[in-house]
Amino acid sequence: QVQLQESGPGLVKPSQTLSLTCTVSGGSITADYYYWSWIRQPPGKGLEWMGAITGSGSIYYSPSLKSRTSISRDTSKNQFTLQLNSVTPEDTAVYYCARALSLGVRYDYRGQGTQVTVSS
Repeated sequence: QVQLQESGPGLVKPSQTLSLTCTVSGGSITADYYYWSWIRQPPGKGLEWMGAITGSGSIYYSPSLKSRTSISRDTSKNQFTLQLNSVTPEDTAVYYCARALSLGVRYDYRGQGTQVTVSS
């Protein structure tokens, strides 16, 4: 069974960069057909798809976040990462990494999520 685990700081100051890592076990992030994704849920709002990296290394970003987002991977560690630049309090959310079969918020496996608060 595939397991995903997010890690990173829970508090980030405004204008700084949010960095999260997703460690995957039980499956390889280089496997075909899968989109290794980042999704977030701000308080009181629905899920927002942020971006994804495929098994072949192709990267896709949400148009609304593209200018501030970077997704990369370390295949030797079976990890993929999210960087979100110039954060504001509106970026406060629970951040999830997930495995999906397409772009968007429909996933088959997801991490438990990590709370990130943007505050000075």
